[in-house]
Amino acid sequence: MINGISINYYILLSAILFIIGSIGVMARRNSIIIFMCVELMLNAVNLLLVSFSTLHGDAKGQVFVFFIMAVAAAEVAVGLAILSMIYRNVKSIDTQLFSNLKN
Repeated sequence: MINGISINYYILLSAILFIIGSIGVMARRNSIIIFMCVELMLNAVNLLLVSFSTLHGDAKGQVFVFFIMAVAAAEVAVGLAILSMIYRNVKSIDTQLFSNLKN
């Protein structure tokens, strides 16, 4: 128990968030929404790491979450820079149009 809440609720919430994020990545075509869904999936994993870390009384999981958040911030910065350059050239951020960039 973490502050009176069972670990099962944390696992359930994390699983629901991860499933919503993965469905969003698979179903959507807008690149910004795909990035947001990837961030949702990373946050679901972070929630699970923090909850297990707190349950076991070990701070290693929380330190790992810090590194995941740093990598996610860098991913978003680079991804948005790439998307802004693609939008400047193609005038759309639809992922179906990205195959035209190969030519």
